[in-house]
Amino acid sequence: MDLGSNLTTGVGCRIEAFSTNGNRDKKIIFGNNVQINDYVHISAMEKVVIGDNTLMASHIYISDSSHGYYKGSEKDTPPTVSPIDRPYHTAPVTIGANAWLGEGVFIMPGVTIGEGCIVGAHSVVCGNLPDYTIAAGSPAKVIKKYNFEIKRWEKTDS
Repeated sequence: MDLGSNLTTGVGCRIEAFSTNGNRDKKIIFGNNVQINDYVHISAMEKVVIGDNTLMASHIYISDSSHGYYKGSEKDTPPTVSPIDRPYHTAPVTIGANAWLGEGVFIMPGVTIGEGCIVGAHSVVCGNLPDYTIAAGSPAKVIKKYNFEIKRWEKTDS
């Protein structure tokens, strides 16, 4: 892990990095001035990168891995396999600088959250979010984008 500088955490945080196949590369990389509040769980088998000045509320879950494949392909894991015995699926997670994650947000494997993004409380992010957007819901959808010309957040058509 790389903890950056000025990392702060609340109580009950669980931050875990798993070595796979002898790979000892850094799995979790925090930028500078990251603030994590209570009961945040971050799990990495491949890589989770959290940008500078990111603010996280409490009860957030971020993971770059899951038990099994469920994409509708020949790799899919059948439900007859015990969850603990299902092969891991991993995909890196990146959270851009100046992001703000609300209470109870879940970030799923393979997601990139852009710079300056805000993710609303209890949102489940399973797709990428562009820079300077606000997303909310389950699954999270972009609801606003910052307009630099007029210096305002504008609603999107989604």
